[in-house]
Amino acid sequence: MPYILNKYYPPRTLFFFIGEGLLIFLAINLGYFFFKGPDVFIEGIMLYGLRAFVATFIFQVTFYFFDLYDLSKKLPAAETITRTVQAFGVACILLAIVYYLFPVFLIHSAIFWNGYFIVCICVFLWRFLYSYVLDRHMFTQPILIVGTGKMASEIAVDVTDRHDSGYQIVGFVGEGNPACSLFKDIPFFPKAEGLLDLCCKQKVEKVVVALDDRRGATPVEELLSCKLGGITIEDGVGFYEEITGKIIVEKVNPAWLIFAEGFKKGRISAFGKRSIDIFFSLIGLLVFLPISLVSALIIKMESPGEIFYRQERVGAKGKGFEVIKFRSMGADAEKDGPVWAMKNDMRVTRFGSFIRKTRIDEIPQMWNVLRGEMSFVGPRPERPVFVEQLNKKIPYYSLRHSVKPGITGWAQVCYPYGASEEDALRKLEYDLYYIKNMTFQMDLWIIFQTIKTVLFRKGSR
Repeated sequence: MPYILNKYYPPRTLFFFIGEGLLIFLAINLGYFFFKGPDVFIEGIMLYGLRAFVATFIFQVTFYFFDLYDLSKKLPAAETITRTVQAFGVACILLAIVYYLFPVFLIHSAIFWNGYFIVCICVFLWRFLYSYVLDRHMFTQPILIVGTGKMASEIAVDVTDRHDSGYQIVGFVGEGNPACSLFKDIPFFPKAEGLLDLCCKQKVEKVVVALDDRRGATPVEELLSCKLGGITIEDGVGFYEEITGKIIVEKVNPAWLIFAEGFKKGRISAFGKRSIDIFFSLIGLLVFLPISLVSALIIKMESPGEIFYRQERVGAKGKGFEVIKFRSMGADAEKDGPVWAMKNDMRVTRFGSFIRKTRIDEIPQMWNVLRGEMSFVGPRPERPVFVEQLNKKIPYYSLRHSVKPGITGWAQVCYPYGASEEDALRKLEYDLYYIKNMTFQMDLWIIFQTIKTVLFRKGSR
């Protein structure tokens, strides 16, 4: 799990998360120390520590679900306070349930409320201090971007837009370009000669090579001098992948795909993934059976037609299969032919809108998982007619069929529901990232993210 967190969240965000958890844990133990006294506290330190850990876990989970650990965008102070208060309230309700079910974890009311008061103060002070650090770009790594074209611009946008990126761009190397004209506060250096001296002067720790066309334009000798001088040299595509969690498809060439680390599919990992798919699909079908029965009844009563919706989709290795879902549209929804889904789609029934938002319509897809046609985690399965169109217009689109499609996936949790060719391109960037980096831990993280997405009804249409 540490690998997963480091890969998808900046180190400074992890430091913030761990630091806040430690403060909450110590605040609760401090309450025990003052109320019980040093001797009694030391005698029961294991039990008190366990209780403090449970409370800390509940608090941090609720903070996560209220997006209080998403530091990529700076929130207004009022909204941060509101979310924090709401998270504390939900955490107290969850703790009450835990204490009722497992009395051993119960914290005495006097200790709990005094500890709660200390926790509130610590959390607000910690968040104020961390916001102060981010606002002033403290402890950031200075980087220099070689290139001034589209890729350089996209990297600069992501670095500057992310409140917690951990990087600070100190300059672009290359002739001025309209793509980078928005960054007027960042200096441009027209020539790469003396690149090492420039890096030393600007205290650069990393050089990102983000040239749209490298043929004859890469300052090889200058970059080699920088590398021998102890400065990290990183390819723009790889750096973009690191900071965004996606692969910039339009700038990737076949050689990069061939020689890049990742894209590993061993027999053991494949067996493990399939075993987990079978186990969770069986459990899921049993657990959601009551919801499925009620949903089937309502669908049948609301509009004429079949309960289930079967549609041809493209699976692994380009093989077709029939995906099974609860019907959320009228029976004649596609009488005029296949079309992209739309926001506020008039073809969707009233109950269909509800089951789409709650993802109940996707429960029957567990049969597809059980039959081996799909996995729990993978790229979204697309219709053959759209796959044929997108294969012609989007580079490397067919690569997403190198793995089984999934009920959920990295693109689904990172990108809002898309219904256009442009959206398909953007989602492919996330799908390729998943295929390149997929592991058991990543699948678990995506499932955890999906739970949050479903609870807050994000991305459904």
